[in-house]
Amino acid sequence: MSSIGKASPISPAKAIDFHPKLFSCLRHYNASRLKADIIAGIVVGIVALPLAIAFGIASGVSPTIGLITAIIGGFMVSFFGGSTVQIGGPTGAFIVIVYNIIAQFGLHGLAIATFMAGVILVVMGIFRLGTVIKFIPYPIVVGFTAGIALTIFSTQINDFFGLGLRDIPGQFIPKWGMYFSNLGNISLPALATAAVSLLIIILAPKVSKKLPGALIAIIAVTAGSYILGETFDWYSVETIGDRFGTMATDIPVPHGFTLNMATINMLLPSAFTIAVLGAIESLLSATVADGVTGSRTNSNTELIGQGLANISVPFFGGIPVTGAIARTMTNITNGGRTPVAGIVHALVLLLIFLFAMPLINYVPMACLAAVLMVVAYNMSGWRTIVGIFHAPKSDISVLLVTFLLTVIFDLTIAIEIGLLLAVVLFMRRVMENTEIKVYSEQLDVAEGTDLSQHEVLNVARGVSVYEIDGPFFFGIATKFDEMMRSTLADKPVVRIIRMRKVSFIDATALHNLELLIKSSQKEGIHVVLSGVKPKVRLALEHAGIDSLIGTDHICDHITKAVVMANLIASDSRREASAAN
Repeated sequence: MSSIGKASPISPAKAIDFHPKLFSCLRHYNASRLKADIIAGIVVGIVALPLAIAFGIASGVSPTIGLITAIIGGFMVSFFGGSTVQIGGPTGAFIVIVYNIIAQFGLHGLAIATFMAGVILVVMGIFRLGTVIKFIPYPIVVGFTAGIALTIFSTQINDFFGLGLRDIPGQFIPKWGMYFSNLGNISLPALATAAVSLLIIILAPKVSKKLPGALIAIIAVTAGSYILGETFDWYSVETIGDRFGTMATDIPVPHGFTLNMATINMLLPSAFTIAVLGAIESLLSATVADGVTGSRTNSNTELIGQGLANISVPFFGGIPVTGAIARTMTNITNGGRTPVAGIVHALVLLLIFLFAMPLINYVPMACLAAVLMVVAYNMSGWRTIVGIFHAPKSDISVLLVTFLLTVIFDLTIAIEIGLLLAVVLFMRRVMENTEIKVYSEQLDVAEGTDLSQHEVLNVARGVSVYEIDGPFFFGIATKFDEMMRSTLADKPVVRIIRMRKVSFIDATALHNLELLIKSSQKEGIHVVLSGVKPKVRLALEHAGIDSLIGTDHICDHITKAVVMANLIASDSRREASAAN
């Protein structure tokens, strides 16, 4: 029995592109690879420690929550992800979002938004949207990343200068207004502590690139601050313990949260922003890592892995998780080549959490502020921004609008309007580059191609040829309709619409084409379509255009269309002559 024409069933395994890299890497695992992964995992765990604490505090939660997120989220991303070297955890990109969600909806709202974002990420991966996310315009990514960097920087001014402010406004402009009005409250010990921390972070890589400057600064400055505080009465700086109390060393007991439609509707925009930003940052990090290691990330599996991590952490009070470029690159430079290194990094953080948490109480807040200011500087990508200012004006506009909206309003609005603006400007650019040409009397078949042999067709009197050079969508459909109306005074016998360069056609274009055919037929004008591609022809058939115009009036080549049109025009002239 022949199987031609029968569709083979698709199994769920093939339908869902979920293949965690951990399992494929373990097939050819050996002792030397394990040693390299353990060393890389330990280094990354040490580097991740101050960042997890700092990101947790900056987001409006405790250092404990930052560490819990890095432990659980980092483990889940490495275990289920589609990258061999990706390190997951809390990142600076989410600080602004998390802070605003907590301010509006509390920790319970944050847990629900993070959980929903995780579900959205899993759905993205199931529907194979991993590659689509990469097509988000680069100026948008640069714009909101720079905006987040400036916002993070602005949130650390209070602790860096030791202003001692409480209830600081969340909005950018009122926040800086409060800072300027309280410059007289600068604490010299806090400022000196922050400045020394900043200096250590900057100089550490010059001594050795493998030295984690943030960790060295925290250890050295914490020890120095403790000694100075015990020795001199005038030296007093706020520490993590002063602000948050004694840090718990027990893993939080999993807890649930209440979901209802009202809550879902209220938090869906925030969840969508977390999901989109998480997808962009994770896949960007994975792409950079692939360029260094030569590996290939499974984008859809990576989204599912990120989604599972974000579904899990809210039950332990955690904040959103994503791939971290800095920690991922640290993993690579220290020899990590499989997800085992990421799992080791999570275990190192767990051991620190269980046995060294009391020491974290002594870390000065001014030192963490310096760490986050360096993170903000590295995030800003100012060199990239300078480069984009040499790009087309539309790209510069998208970048600036996204940047300003991120800083002045919030990331949700920035992404939505930035994407909308990018789409509008892209369509405008396509419309500007899409030409509609009009021919009469003679037509060069080879025009607009690489063919060296030219074939000139004679177009009979009463025949007009219109060529659409580009995609035929709603913007071009309107432009084409306006051109047709402007040429109504010269009433032809046949209109040839040449569509050899039309790669797709949308519903608006189909509707306008249908109206043109009907109005032309009422006036006794024939419409012939030429060079119709198979996909476009299928769309015409689904819209019933083939029945309306007649299948013989849809030609695959301009030569056939001109021959047909010339015959129709000749017959029309003979009929007119006989009538006279």
